[in-house]
Amino acid sequence: MTNHVTTTWLGGTTFESTNPSGHTIKIDTSPEHGGSNEGLRPKALMLTSLAGCSGLDVASLMKKMKLEVEEFKIETIANLTDEHPKYYDSAVIEYHFTGPNLKEDKLKKAVDLSVEKYCGVMEMFRKFAKLDIKIFYHNK
Repeated sequence: MTNHVTTTWLGGTTFESTNPSGHTIKIDTSPEHGGSNEGLRPKALMLTSLAGCSGLDVASLMKKMKLEVEEFKIETIANLTDEHPKYYDSAVIEYHFTGPNLKEDKLKKAVDLSVEKYCGVMEMFRKFAKLDIKIFYHNK
């Protein structure tokens, strides 16, 4: 299976990228780097992809396991190298679950399955970055 993404220059440093589902996003940089701040930053999009890929896995597994979670969010904090080309050499991925009756063992299993088996973006990140996975349970 292949994916085809078309990214079109809109002028200046702004691009529009269309993914295989037909949805679009704008990509740009900050004014201090010559941009007009009209879109998402490319490296930050990588972190969004990482969290989104794993989040989709975990959400699907929570549904299959019939887990009751009021709120689920993923915080992704990554370190960029100092030298060009700058890339992420490490990242912390924090899974936050909130609810009154969290089944911590099953939620941990869902995260572990995503991290170790299902999330392809996680596997790609492992090729160039040290990953630290953390799970937080916020019981109401």
